[in-house]
Amino acid sequence: MIGRIVALALNTFREAVRNRVLYILLVFAVLLILSSLLFGQLSVHEEVRVTRDLGLGGISIFGVLIAVFVGVNLVYKELDKKTVFSILPKPIRRFEFVLGKFVGMAITLAVQVAIMALVLVVALTLQGGELGPMIFRAIVLTYLEVVVVTSIAILFSSFSSPVLSGVFTLLVFVIGRFAPELRELVLKLPEGAGQVVAGAALRIVPDLHVFYVSGSMVDGRYVSVHGDFIAWGYVGIAALYALGYAACTLTLSSILFSRRDFV
Repeated sequence: MIGRIVALALNTFREAVRNRVLYILLVFAVLLILSSLLFGQLSVHEEVRVTRDLGLGGISIFGVLIAVFVGVNLVYKELDKKTVFSILPKPIRRFEFVLGKFVGMAITLAVQVAIMALVLVVALTLQGGELGPMIFRAIVLTYLEVVVVTSIAILFSSFSSPVLSGVFTLLVFVIGRFAPELRELVLKLPEGAGQVVAGAALRIVPDLHVFYVSGSMVDGRYVSVHGDFIAWGYVGIAALYALGYAACTLTLSSILFSRRDFV
């Protein structure tokens, strides 16, 4: 089973790196990170902070965009090109097909995030900034967020078209990013069915704010990517949350995909 999943993952990786959209988004991300050097020069004694904040923000946003625009086509492309008809008759279970696609996409995104992170590190080095462990923790959290978004994109692509899958995934991403604020808003709603439904929806949607904690309170103290930041222990807990949510999402994706009739 592992060998089949690895083979599918490597094939998915090769397909993903041929996608022109991926390179366009990557180029824009690199340009944004490099432009942060210019914005940093316009600030007063805050050059490193501005570069770091813009760079991490760029990695997060473009990482998510890559996950959405490439991830929503993973399953649909196989259906559109009819290649799924030559794959599934082989001794490959449908959950292995879904998992192989996810692992391949996770590898692709790991490479993309690593490239963007390298550009950011070079930019900070040119400015003479210190590369403390907080910058690497922030990058790991960003990648974990992208992994969760990828699992959601695959879920929607298992039963919907690429356009609708992209819209749904971006909507979930926005809701997940503002999950704490939305929870407070739900508590202010009048008690009733509306509050119950909204509260249940927020429990289903991933809390992506877990992976983007700069400017918020963690364990009763203010944290920031350019000041105090969370410890590796928090990153470990966030990783377990990401893997758990992705596992549940992929399980649902496999169930939905297994019920599809390709005849």
